[in-house]
Amino acid sequence: MTTPAIPNMRSSVRFPLRIPVALRTEQREHKAETSDISAGGVLLRLDAGLPVGTPVEFTLEMPARMVGSAKDVLVNCVGRVVRCSRSDDGCSVAAVIDDYRFVR
Repeated sequence: MTTPAIPNMRSSVRFPLRIPVALRTEQREHKAETSDISAGGVLLRLDAGLPVGTPVEFTLEMPARMVGSAKDVLVNCVGRVVRCSRSDDGCSVAAVIDDYRFVR
């Protein structure tokens, strides 16, 4: 018997992109790295987990080749954690991007 395929519910295309990020919460700053990015959110790798609902801020330096510009683009993002899963080598934290602003 074949199991029916589960449709992908994501509304945005995700790009596998590893960018170092300083993820800021109200309590502290965390060193992180993106795993993938879309217009609506980001998946990050951190050493420690964050509770769902935690407000976060971070700046992405998007490579020029990814955004079709002559220079890398800085994007300030504000969002919140929507999922966190732990593994032996750290945590995967998914955050929705609620607002963003292009810096350059």
